[in-house]
Amino acid sequence: MTDRVYNVLFLCTHNSARSVMAECLLNREGQKGGSGRFRGFSAGSQPSGRINPYVHDLLERLGFPTAELRSKTWDEFAAPGAPHMDFVFTVCDNAAGEVCPVWPGQPMTAHWGFPDPSSAQGTDAEKAAFTATVFGQIQRRIQAFVSLPIASLDRLALKRKLDDMGRTSATPEAAR
Repeated sequence: MTDRVYNVLFLCTHNSARSVMAECLLNREGQKGGSGRFRGFSAGSQPSGRINPYVHDLLERLGFPTAELRSKTWDEFAAPGAPHMDFVFTVCDNAAGEVCPVWPGQPMTAHWGFPDPSSAQGTDAEKAAFTATVFGQIQRRIQAFVSLPIASLDRLALKRKLDDMGRTSATPEAAR
């Protein structure tokens, strides 16, 4: 087992929902068992300036720290002095199609698309339920990621696994 901590940046256009949930989940899942192997971050190309209220409420209900969460630009992570990223994952289709900054150190990248909680329609309860469903999808993907034997895989094999994870549906129906 390596003592290495892997930094992971999750990108979404507005950095208000999916990328924030992924950051929080990785920070929790990456610490399980005392491993401390992962540290999550999130950002957006066009940050909204606020966290989606349904995401914020869900994270608080589930006991995630939310005081430091904020919607921020990806430029913060391409600037000198920013944490070195080992992985960069886009979690929305818009961000996947955008021209990203050049990330120092050539981190491994992949696209893991998820539905957008901000586009949910219906009552408050329906929007909250949709947000919880997307949270579950992201959680399953993060759990699969943190269980990968990263240190023992060569770069090509790891890239293939990350891309395969992005092509695999994270819906509850696909998990059965």
